[in-house]
Amino acid sequence: MHDLLELDGFDLKLLAALQEDGRLTSQQLGERIGLSASQCSRRRMALEAAGIIRRYKAELAAEALGLHVLAFIQVTLATHSSGNAQRFRDFIGGIEEIQEGYAMTGEADYLLKAHVPDLRALARLLNDTLLAHDSVARLRSSIVLERLKDSGRLPLAGVGVKRQKSLQTP
Repeated sequence: MHDLLELDGFDLKLLAALQEDGRLTSQQLGERIGLSASQCSRRRMALEAAGIIRRYKAELAAEALGLHVLAFIQVTLATHSSGNAQRFRDFIGGIEEIQEGYAMTGEADYLLKAHVPDLRALARLLNDTLLAHDSVARLRSSIVLERLKDSGRLPLAGVGVKRQKSLQTP
C-alpha cells in the first residue's frame, strides 16, 4: 500500500537549485535553501528514489563541438502497425545525431531533434539514413535559425507533484 506525500517548499527549492546546477553538493544546497547538508542529502535521495530526479548530466555546447545545424524532423511512418512503430523506435535509438524523439498527434507520427555539423550532414541523415529505412514514408525537416530560449528547466512554481512513499517498515 502507498500513500502520497506532497512536495514541500524545501523540496521545490532543492529541485530548483539542482535544475540550475546539478553539481551542487549537499553542503552547497543546504546553504542555498536553509537546511543542513544531511537533510539535503536525505531529501535528494528520496527525490531520486521517487523518480522525480531522473538523472544528472553535463550539457555540452553543440556549436563549440562543430555541430552547427539544429533541425527538427517530422516523420510519417509507411504503415501504422505496432511492429512498424517498434522497428522505427529501435532504429532511431541507434542514431547518434538524434538527441530527442517524440510520438506525436497530428499530421506527423514522430518529431525528432537532431544536431549535425552542416547541411550536407543533415541531407545524409534525412536521405541516406531516415528515408532509407523501410518504416519511414515521409519526412519534413525544419532548420533552427535562432534559438529563442533554452532553459531545459521545468516550471516549479505551483507544482502539485506528489511522490509515493511506501508504508512498509524497513
